[in-house]
Amino acid sequence: MSVNTIDASLCARMFLAGAKNLEANKEWINELNVFPVPDGDTGTNMTMTIMAAAKEVAAIEEMTMDRFQKAISSGSLRGARGNSGVILSQLFRGFTKVIRNVDEITTSVLAAAFQKAVETAYKAVMKPKEGTILTVAKGAAEKAAKLLEENPEIGMEELIREVIACAEEVLAHTPDMLPVLKEAGVVDSGGQGLIQVLKGAFDAYCGKEVDYSVEPAAVPLSSGERAKENGKEISEADIRFGYCTEFIIMLEKEYTEDTEREFKSFLESIGDSIVVVSDDDIVKVHVHTNDPGLAIQRALTYGSLTKMKIDNMREEHHERLIRDAEKIAAQQKEQEEKEKAARAEAPEKETGFISVSIGDGIADIFRDLGVDYLIEGGQTMNPSTEDMLNAIEKVNAKNIFILPNNKNIILAANQAKAMAEDRNVYVIPTTTIPQGITAIINYVAEKDPEENARMMEEEIGRVKTGQLTYAVRDTHIEDKVIHAGDIMGVGDHAILAVGNDIDPVAEETVALMVDEDTELISIYYGEDMHKDEAENLKQKIENSYPDCDVELNYGGQPIYYYIISVE
Repeated sequence: MSVNTIDASLCARMFLAGAKNLEANKEWINELNVFPVPDGDTGTNMTMTIMAAAKEVAAIEEMTMDRFQKAISSGSLRGARGNSGVILSQLFRGFTKVIRNVDEITTSVLAAAFQKAVETAYKAVMKPKEGTILTVAKGAAEKAAKLLEENPEIGMEELIREVIACAEEVLAHTPDMLPVLKEAGVVDSGGQGLIQVLKGAFDAYCGKEVDYSVEPAAVPLSSGERAKENGKEISEADIRFGYCTEFIIMLEKEYTEDTEREFKSFLESIGDSIVVVSDDDIVKVHVHTNDPGLAIQRALTYGSLTKMKIDNMREEHHERLIRDAEKIAAQQKEQEEKEKAARAEAPEKETGFISVSIGDGIADIFRDLGVDYLIEGGQTMNPSTEDMLNAIEKVNAKNIFILPNNKNIILAANQAKAMAEDRNVYVIPTTTIPQGITAIINYVAEKDPEENARMMEEEIGRVKTGQLTYAVRDTHIEDKVIHAGDIMGVGDHAILAVGNDIDPVAEETVALMVDEDTELISIYYGEDMHKDEAENLKQKIENSYPDCDVELNYGGQPIYYYIISVE
């Protein structure tokens, strides 16, 4: 039976249930992205954001409202990824500002917390757009306030149920607020994610059985980490038979070749890695099995046993993983201490640069341009606010410029800026890799940071970017009918070109970006393209635009065959 107030323990269970429900639906939410690109990540970003907070909540031994609100606020703020994740973290931040001073949440406190959540989230977004998660949250908050105004004695269960129903109704109307959603035939993915959190929380409130165990959301592997993963010897999941069993049989009965064949056949039926060696009156046996007793029982029919040894291979593997992890952690700590000492000894620089990068070629370009710290991420994996904070900590400079190079990372960068201490942090709102390159090229050491920030922002506005990738689903956007597998040229604000082959789509994309003022066309080819293919495209572009300089660079980026900029 539901109660009419929510104490700290119930609130924590509701939050964890909301997090689990979001996690369970993240792939469905990812598929709601408007552009059918292979890096749809709203569900992933929201899940990783809420799981960072859920992990802290689950670790609280004695739950109080104060501890609960601190865990959610801190965990979600630092773990926030992508625009949807940052907005979700701000909703939690606003919500916790209200509940931190109460022992129990009443209906009026809940309504006030909803309202504060919306106010905080709207303030965090420079240009709030309706038809998004913000609109869904606002609709829910307004409904809660209205319900209380109409009936101050309304029960908690009825209030939450009505608020969720209203949120779903608002979500259904998001395509009417954002035409691009209507064209794509989807509702707002962030709003859908928020509703999953609310529904999961309501299930817990109503007493439904929910698994509250929390593990951190899996972070997609970088290309380097994938290589390490592929090179691992064996994983615990690969250990089919768990016990390494060895013994010697002291033969007491006749043991012929037929007997040995039968014994081996039996061992093969219960395990693998079998070694059976006969030597006069003894037989040495080695087998990997899940039931050592069966091997021992059969062996006893031939004689007595000695030198028996049974090892749990899964336990040994787990212990080895722990030892390896401890060793790696110690090495990392030692390296961090060395870096910290080196930074302390080295004079503080006047200016430092942090850039988000994708692909080893792009990373090399940024390093050559003077970037002090690279965060691997971008389209395929949005870095978190904590990633940004760690980067800021590692750059020994008075003034630090951050180049997010992706529109979905700018909010996290700004959130890190607000949380950073003792540093002057400037977030240059670069939305693409070429914009990031242009920004740092236009930095002038002799000018002060504020003037440089203005100049860099001005220059990135002159950069147009087209990115070549493939469609993951059928859709219709503006006048373009897109089928799964089609090649797309995605511009700064729209899909520019669609076709079946990479080069023609690349050429059409460039044609739609070039104008009479264009002087430079830069091509960065990805990890799936060969250099000779890229050289061929460069030649075609040069032939089409003889008055422009055309540069070709190895980017090594995943998912995107080419990143092309026009300036």
